[in-house]
Amino acid sequence: MVSEPEILDELRRLRARVPQLTGALTAGVDGLVLAHDTPGVEPEVVAALTAAALGVAVRMADTTGQGDFRELLVRGVHGYVATYAAGESAVLTLLAQDRVNVGRLHLEGRRAGARIGELVDAWEVRAREAKAASADASARTPAKTPAKPPVRTPAKPPVVRTRSARGSATTNARTTTDS
Repeated sequence: MVSEPEILDELRRLRARVPQLTGALTAGVDGLVLAHDTPGVEPEVVAALTAAALGVAVRMADTTGQGDFRELLVRGVHGYVATYAAGESAVLTLLAQDRVNVGRLHLEGRRAGARIGELVDAWEVRAREAKAASADASARTPAKTPAKPPVRTPAKPPVVRTRSARGSATTNARTTTDS
């Protein structure tokens, strides 16, 4: 998918701006990890749970008439899990200590989500364009028919030609009759 180093750089910059972050992860809305900086946490599990929570949050926002999903915040005894929309097909999930400034967490999380969303969406646009271009190219060029293997027929017995001695009377194949 999108270049992982670009997303990882953004996650590291985010963790530098908010020192109380204990992890950061970007995943597709389908729950597949795109990039992560989550020491001590299984990124695949967090991505899968994020996708499940996202499904509930989207449904809740839609049912209550609140519009498209923007963010989700869960507070536990030991800290926060915040999930932000990152473009059309990705989310940013942040893990933070309990002493984090939640306003700062939201501010930086929203900004990083927007930047990551731009990266992911731009990559998807390029991928769609490349796919369409290859489909157009294959539609313009006629499909190549596979070469047929040569048909092998049983060998005919060789024709043996022999010369026979011809007499002088057989030199002309036409015969004439007198009438």
